[in-house]
Order: sequence, then C-alpha cells, then structure tokens
Amino acid sequence: MSDRTYKIGDLAGMFGLTVRTLRYYEELGLLKAADRADGLHRHYPENNIVYIKRIEQLKSYGLNLAEIKVFFSLAEADRTGESCRRKLIHKYTEMLAELELERSRIGQRMEELTWHIEQLVSGGNFFECPGSQCPHCPYAGTCELRGLGQSV
Repeated sequence: MSDRTYKIGDLAGMFGLTVRTLRYYEELGLLKAADRADGLHRHYPENNIVYIKRIEQLKSYGLNLAEIKVFFSLAEADRTGESCRRKLIHKYTEMLAELELERSRIGQRMEELTWHIEQLVSGGNFFECPGSQCPHCPYAGTCELRGLGQSV
C-alpha cells in the first residue's frame, strides 16, 4: 500500500457508506485516521480501504460489529494473522453448520408444501382428510391428518 490518504467523504463515497458510519467504525477502533494534516479534516491511510472491505464482507455474512471488532483486535495483536485466520475458520464452520440445518428445515417445509399443493390440485376438499390416498401417499409419514379420528 502507498502513503496515500483519503478524506472521510471520499472513503464513504467509494463504499456507498455514510460519513457517520465511518466515524462510528473509527470510534469502535475498526478504522484509524492519520493525523489531521491540514488541521481540519481527518485523513485515512490507504490500508483503511481493505479494512472497510473486510467490515462489509463480515457484515454480509451476518456478523455484528462487536464480533467484527474481535477479529480486528486479534489481527492487531497477532500481525501474522494466524489467530484471526483460525478464529475465522471456526466462525465460518459454525455458520456453515447453521446454514446446513436451515437448508434441511427449508427442504422439509418445501416437501410439506408440495404435498399440500398436490392435495389441492387433486380437487380434494381442504377440510377433509384425503383418506383413501393414505396407503399410497408418499407423504404418509409426515401427514398431520393420518390416524386422526381412528380409535386407539
């Protein structure tokens, strides 16, 4: 990276963020301004471009700013990046597991909706059990109506 610096408004415009957002990131310690060379405006070193990209990336993955701050603090404490890398791998693995579970739930819900659509398309009355179709129904195991009304 070069020694180039950017005014806060320029950085905000580059990323479609507000100046207030960047100031907040600075308050949290996520961005670091250089000295105010002209005495009036903050100037930000070029490495802040990478920091903003990382903040936005991590936010897009669902991390909040407190979680992001942990990664930035790790990176500052361990300049090799190893501890941050390991923690990110762990966090991403957790997030992936959560998404896999969500995908499974979505798949089950899609199967249920498919079954309901098939029942409605077949012309059956929504308020009656399909009854005679149950023995051959591919959704018999998940039907909430199956077995209702039968004596125990």
